Amino acid sequence: MKIAMLGLKGVPYQGGIENITEEIGQRLVKRGHEVIVYSRGYVRVGEEHRGMRIVKVPSLRSKHLETLSHTFLSALDVLRQDVDIVQFNALGPCTLAWIPKLKGIKTIGYIHGLDWKRAKWGWLSRQFLRLGELASVLLPDQTLVVSRILKNYYEKKYHKQVCYVPNGVNFYPPRSPNKIMKLGLEKDNYLLFLGRLVPEKGCHYLIQAFNQIKTKMKLIIAGGQSHSDKYVRSLKKMAGKRVIFVGYVKEELLEELFSNCYLYIHPSDLEGLSISLLQAMSFGCCIVCSDIPENTTIVSDYAYTFRRGNSENLREVLGELINHPAKVRSRRGMAMDYVKREFDWDSIVERLEEVYGGMLSEG
Repeated sequence: MKIAMLGLKGVPYQGGIENITEEIGQRLVKRGHEVIVYSRGYVRVGEEHRGMRIVKVPSLRSKHLETLSHTFLSALDVLRQDVDIVQFNALGPCTLAWIPKLKGIKTIGYIHGLDWKRAKWGWLSRQFLRLGELASVLLPDQTLVVSRILKNYYEKKYHKQVCYVPNGVNFYPPRSPNKIMKLGLEKDNYLLFLGRLVPEKGCHYLIQAFNQIKTKMKLIIAGGQSHSDKYVRSLKKMAGKRVIFVGYVKEELLEELFSNCYLYIHPSDLEGLSISLLQAMSFGCCIVCSDIPENTTIVSDYAYTFRRGNSENLREVLGELINHPAKVRSRRGMAMDYVKREFDWDSIVERLEEVYGGMLSEG
């Protein structure tokens, strides 16, 4: 099969959809398929990455128009390519899923979350993304969602069956402290947050709660930003001396941070299916997360939870766990087998391959 991926910045690039596309694309290539990834002009990559062919297309460098303009030009370029399936990532790009169908090409809407709920968008953008939600059901030949919560939402609202294919994680052996020592860290002397620094990830709740706890532990904030400069400045302004911002991390440093943290905290208001949460579970971290359904359906009884958006309740949970290490030890490693069974990338790509093949066999 020949599959084109649209609606992302490109690969490799720091970002959830970009990382997901890289994991899926390279595995599809190994399974004998051809994969084209449409990349934005500013992404530093050649004509090929891990077996995927990269096609660079220009875009308008604008918060509101960049994704749509790039996807539009990419979809037009698809018409001159020899492809079997075009996969549109996220709500906005799905509004353009009609273009490849002009040539009879099968299309998929791959939905990672309800983007219109994100705080960074204004009223007009949210209305467009709501339209994108409707388009993701009506225009593509198949709609994929990454969580059972999204599947239930779509099927209840639109009375149309959608396909659940979750995100996955890679599995790594634990690492002893090495690179993190340069940050003044050692095993079990820090709490970890990892995610994009945008309001819906709830990092402000965490910093507010942590500032009120008397402890020698540090709080590590790892992650980049996405059109959220003002929000990041507010986080750094409220953070005390024990809070360390380390930016976007990857590879050995990322693995060390997961391997040696005392707690991993995931305080989000909004999720699709969080890869960072799955990754923390795969490392056997003791997890504290908000009680939104997108989190609780994954962590089940394997994690501690707090009431969404309630920094005082989060402070109480963190304080209890910092003062009672036995409670932390009791939850470590509980979810590792579960994550390996349910969220292994190789198994997930097999499921995607079945979806693709089923679409083509239908004619």
